[in-house]
Amino acid sequence: MIVRSKAPLRLGLAGGGSDVSPYSDMYGGLILNATINLYTYCTIEETNDGLITIDSDDAQCHESYPLERYLEIDGNASLIKGVYNRVIRDFDIVPRSFKITTYNDAPVGSGLGTSSAMVVCILKAFIEWLTLPLGDYEASRLAYEIERKDLDLSGGKQDQYAAAFGGFNFMEFLKNDLVIVNPLKIKRWIIDELEASMVLYFIGASRSSAAIIDQQKKNTSSGNEKAIEAMHKIKQSAIDMKQALLKGDMKEFSRILGEGWENKKKMADNITNSMIQEVFDLAISAGAVAGKVSGAGGGGFVMLMVEPTRKKELINALKKLNGFVMPFHFTEGGAHGWKIYSTNKV
Repeated sequence: MIVRSKAPLRLGLAGGGSDVSPYSDMYGGLILNATINLYTYCTIEETNDGLITIDSDDAQCHESYPLERYLEIDGNASLIKGVYNRVIRDFDIVPRSFKITTYNDAPVGSGLGTSSAMVVCILKAFIEWLTLPLGDYEASRLAYEIERKDLDLSGGKQDQYAAAFGGFNFMEFLKNDLVIVNPLKIKRWIIDELEASMVLYFIGASRSSAAIIDQQKKNTSSGNEKAIEAMHKIKQSAIDMKQALLKGDMKEFSRILGEGWENKKKMADNITNSMIQEVFDLAISAGAVAGKVSGAGGGGFVMLMVEPTRKKELINALKKLNGFVMPFHFTEGGAHGWKIYSTNKV
């Protein structure tokens, strides 16, 4: 038996950071995001060698471990081990030997929710393999608990739900980790116009996302009025952008995106830097009207809005820098898994 799964990455369009505790517990968070055709992948192959073999390019781990009910979390392939430990414990599964392989389409630190999408992807493979009774909400919640609580990795809640549900979603984050996902029905011409008006540019992997998130949490806990007021405005931008998107108003969408970036920079140090500013300065001079870093900040992918007739001019200008433009399309489906048999392999 061979099981495969894939989960999409996402662009954080508006409201980013309001899904992070303690802000979401104290004030409630709102997020607008959309998945794109970049994915994380997982394969589980049953074996009979009495080992758990991990072959993970993204985690740079190629190791075999004795078959146990618990794998030590030692900083090596922590996401895979965290999912395995929780599944075995929560569902009282008798361990079986297997080989697990993972990889993804985007680099870690890209700001596209790669790590969380990978947790959802791995979990989806186990769900398919072991026939676990978990729907999208339950899988998202479990993935969140594994990453944020079991593994103590800094971040919010939106990425797990985006990967599981897929598509354009308006999400509500309430206290006690309650999340409500509201799928948006966007007309095809609006999606086409948004794709025509957006350039996705990779600056380089963020080295400071965890530190940015930790400072953001500290600012909220300590009552930093400037940071909290900025986050209130960021949350409101999710409501405003949803309305602009549903109407297909790209001018208003761009304005809100740019305003959200200006407010985000007030949330913590290191959200922007000279490398990011260089990209923005060049992009604006080549026709971009607004932009925003996807994710916590510090690097990763930048979303740039441009009048479609000037898109090629913008792309050519960005070639002068050291990053690269990533072609993409928005997608509808969320994480899913499927079974195949060894006789059907390539």
